[in-house]
Amino acid sequence: MAAEKKAYPLRVSATVLEAMQAWSEDELRSLNAQIEYVLRDALRRAGRLKPRAIEPIDDPEG
Repeated sequence: MAAEKKAYPLRVSATVLEAMQAWSEDELRSLNAQIEYVLRDALRRAGRLKPRAIEPIDDPEG
């Protein structure tokens, strides 16, 4: 099941936005995806977000 996405207005300095945009281009992600990636990484490192559970893949043959 995919997590629900919610829109949230974010105000950041022009310098931070430019740096995030350049980083997202280097990583071949959208700016939004890069911001979420960085936030998730920071939350995991701080112990504020549990790692995602790996869901088993159903084997259609057995």
